[in-house]
Amino acid sequence: MDSLDDITNMFQAESEKLKHLINNASTKPELPIHEIIETYYQVMNVTSMGTMLTQQLDNADNNKTLLGKIQEIHKIISEKFDSDIHPKIMKNLTNSIQNTMKTLSSGNSGKKSKHVIENEAKIYEELRQKMSTKEFVEQYDQGLSHD
Repeated sequence: MDSLDDITNMFQAESEKLKHLINNASTKPELPIHEIIETYYQVMNVTSMGTMLTQQLDNADNNKTLLGKIQEIHKIISEKFDSDIHPKIMKNLTNSIQNTMKTLSSGNSGKKSKHVIENEAKIYEELRQKMSTKEFVEQYDQGLSHD
């Protein structure tokens, strides 16, 4: 029974972390890349743990509390994250990528100073990170449409 208690405690701790990340994401107009990735990984982690626990638990009375907590976190993911935060992140990433590409394409194609070249290199790196993150978010989106 200790292993189930350990798993239950870990699920509850990870669920609390996810609730914090979701609340944080819902209050900010835009998340930095590292917070987007952390939030999506946490959603997937808690979802997987909940699915695994649900499959292992029977409907015995001593498991009803944990099953209720699993259902509660799945509801939060569905209603807050999937319906509100995820579309907002997709929109923000798309807009940010478009704006960055416009900035880069409007650059002077003539001779550039070392400073301008270094600055453009940083912008290209940011663009690469945004595009990679958007691809990751789109994979989550595809999983939603298959459920």
